[in-house]
Amino acid sequence: MAGNAEDMITLTSAEQDFGGSNLSGATAPDAEDLVITNNSALGIYEAAIGGRTAAGLVYSKVGSRVILLATSVFPEFRGKGVAARLIGGVLDELRMQGKTATVTCPFAAAFVNAHPEYADVLDPAFPRSHTAGHGH
Repeated sequence: MAGNAEDMITLTSAEQDFGGSNLSGATAPDAEDLVITNNSALGIYEAAIGGRTAAGLVYSKVGSRVILLATSVFPEFRGKGVAARLIGGVLDELRMQGKTATVTCPFAAAFVNAHPEYADVLDPAFPRSHTAGHGH
């Protein structure tokens, strides 16, 4: 990712980026300015705001299944719903491509649990790791 990866904060729960359970991500004033790109060489979906990298979602691929491994947000972009918009955008794109997702990132698992409209994108055989989502 562009920027300094040491400054990234990996999210392990919904509360870290939102201060609560509101995972809508639609409340940020700069929502229209978020651009998601797939850096396939590095295996990272990147979210940029105003041309600056704000967050990343590390993934790997197995056939047509994409495994969402970890979500990270630069400190200056935390608490603005960037991670939720990134995850939602990635899941929307995977749905359009006819791909499925396996969620191992705890933050992404919390997002999917809060947004059942994305259940169809989860891989039926491998929807999430045994640690993500705590057995839901």
